[in-house]
Order: sequence, then C-alpha cells, then structure tokens
Amino acid sequence: MPRQPTTYQFDLFSNPHDAETAQMPPWQALPEETRLTLTKLMVRLVLDHVDGERAVRREEARHDA
Repeated sequence: MPRQPTTYQFDLFSNPHDAETAQMPPWQALPEETRLTLTKLMVRLVLDHVDGERAVRREEARHDA
C-alpha cells in the first residue's frame, strides 16, 4: 500500500482559481516564528544571489584583462 504524503508543496504555476489547488494561507495567518524564519531565508536567498552575480562579474573582469 503506497504511503500517503504528509506534506504538500504548493504549485506556484497552477491556476489559482482551480478548486483542486491548495490555497496558501495569508501571511498574517502564519505564526510569527514562521514569518520571521521565512523572512530571514528570503533575505539570505536574495543576498546569496547578489553575491553570486558579483562573483561572476569579477570572473568576467579577469577574463577581459
């Protein structure tokens, strides 16, 4: 017998009006600890992305010299 999944990953690219698509909870409905954790993770993601772009530019500049 297959095991039923215990978590659900939201489909970010589905039709939001589809009745079978799980709806994301409103931000304010999330526990404060969850909001703080998500905010920290998003900041880290953005900063890591910017750092990655800087590293690529430095590498490209070395090739141009």
